[in-house]
Formats: sequence, structure tokens, C-alpha cells
Amino acid sequence: MKLAVDAMGGDFAPQSIVEGVERARDEDSTIQFTLYGDEKRIREFLKDDKNITIVHTDEEIDGNDEPVKAIRSKKKASMVLAAQSVKDGENDAVFSCGNTGALLAAGLFIIGRIKGIPRPGLLATLPVISSDNTVNLLDAGANADSKPEHLHQYAVLGNYYAKNVRHISNPKIGLLNNGTEPHKGNKVTQEAYQLLQNDTELNFVGNIESNDLLSGKADIVVSDGFTGNAVLKSVEGTALGMFSLLKSAIMSGGLRAKIGALLLKPSLKQLKNKMDSPKYGGAVLLGIKAPVVKSHGSSKAEVVYYTINQINDMVNTDVVPNIVNYFEKETSENKIN
Repeated sequence: MKLAVDAMGGDFAPQSIVEGVERARDEDSTIQFTLYGDEKRIREFLKDDKNITIVHTDEEIDGNDEPVKAIRSKKKASMVLAAQSVKDGENDAVFSCGNTGALLAAGLFIIGRIKGIPRPGLLATLPVISSDNTVNLLDAGANADSKPEHLHQYAVLGNYYAKNVRHISNPKIGLLNNGTEPHKGNKVTQEAYQLLQNDTELNFVGNIESNDLLSGKADIVVSDGFTGNAVLKSVEGTALGMFSLLKSAIMSGGLRAKIGALLLKPSLKQLKNKMDSPKYGGAVLLGIKAPVVKSHGSSKAEVVYYTINQINDMVNTDVVPNIVNYFEKETSENKIN
């Protein structure tokens, strides 16, 4: 795999990026990295440049930039150069911890969407509470508005991802809704329900309510981007809030509470790791002609490392080419019919 890395994106760049890249490089010598960014700042943290090429640029996109405007005006930004290298065939995939909107715009306007997919979706990974499994939410924020056919496409995209990257032979597909009954929801979800139910290639398990999102009832849960993003942030916010409340209760609970916390420390640490594990990797923009992957701006080196492994799996299992072939065939057949 040849990976284009926006080395300047994120709160702890370039240090966290470089450290994560070197860890992945040291464990898998087949990966070739191209780091885009300020060479002097990158080399401050780079131990050696084996399998690593640096493309210098002083320009970068920050969190305050308007996404589309930034992509069009900052032609030499590290994120833009990384995406352009993928379009030109120099690299197989692009990775960034920078401005989410800008990376989505770079994927759409520079790399380009797959023919037959009008609305690429952002796939996020969340933990399943009762096991070591995970659930993918798609769309997690790329598109605020979606039509029923878009939700159906998200299910197809998620199905390919679950089979090839997560190695689930028959992924369970759920539709995020405000009730489990088939007639629940608005017009979009009701029509999407019928499309999913009629697709014999999908293992559709019906509607999934948000309180069951982390239950393991589905491997892939599809939603419009507005709802998906709101639910994702609600889950993340609730997890952070609960840990904050727990810490506050321990600190104000006196000696007994502190002794109890000390005894429970290994279990509490395990719980925290489950709800905020770097092993889940990054969010993937599915529907683009090449893998475009985003991690949190606050990502440390460990998150970068696991996200690189995730991208490597995507490239090595030909997830994107398989999706391209599927939708090109479907588009061709629809034109004939």
C-alpha cells in the first residue's frame, strides 16, 4: 500500500502523525508513506525515513477554514496535495486528522465519487456493549439530507465494508428509526425500509432504535447524515459525561469511595478503553474512488497507528474496486432496462 498522509492535520500534528506512521512502518515494511507538510517540523519527530517520503509545503488547512473554499483556494495545503496524489495514482489512499469538512470536500472534488453513488457516506465505528464486537454507523455526517435510495446505497456500501474489512460473512443491516415496527418513521425511512427488505443480497434485520445502537443487533446501521451525526455525538457525549460524573462521585465520596475506586481500577480502565478505544480506527468516506479516512483531531499516535492498519486492510482486500464494479454494473443494467 502507498498511503498519502496529511502530516499537519490534527491537534497534535505532526508529532502524533509521525509516531503513528513509524510504528505502522516498523511493523509492516510493505507500506510506503508520503507525508505532506512542513518538512522541518516533521523531521523533528522522525527517527528515520525508511519507507517514508516527505513532500514539503508551508500551507495547511485548519479547523476554522470553510471546507469547500479552503480546498479550492489553498492548492498547496498538505491535505489538498495528499488528495491530489491519490487522484493522480501516486498513492492508494489518503489519511488525515484535520478539518473533517475539508477532507470530505477533497474526497468529492479532487478524488471524485464512484459512478452511480450520488451521495458518499461517512462510516463511523462504535463499540458493542455486551461483546468485543463493533457496529458501523453510515452516514455519520457527510450528508444532512438523504433520499430512500441513498440509504439503500449506504447499506450496500456498509455490507461490502463489513465483509471485506471486518470479515463478517453475512453482516446484519439495520435501519436507524424511532421504532422497530416497519411502519414507523418518516416517509424517507418507510420507503428505505421497503428497499432494504426487497434486496435479497442484504441481511436486513429491520429497524434499530437509537437505544439499541450499541446492542449488537446489527453490524451496520444506516441513517441520513443529520440523524447519524446527532446520534454519534450523543453517544460520545454521554460516554464522556458518565465518566466525568463517575470521577466526580469518587472524588467527593470520601475514603470509602476512593478505596472502592482503587479496587475497581482495572475494571474501570477496561470500561474506559472499550468506550474510547483507538483500535476502532477512523471514519471512512465510502463512495469515493479511493479510501479517504479521517480520525479525530485529538488523535494520538496509537489512533494513527490503528487507522493505518484499517486503511491497509481496505486497500489489500480491494474494497473500493469491488464497490466500483458493483455500482458500474448496476448503473449499466439500469440504463439498459
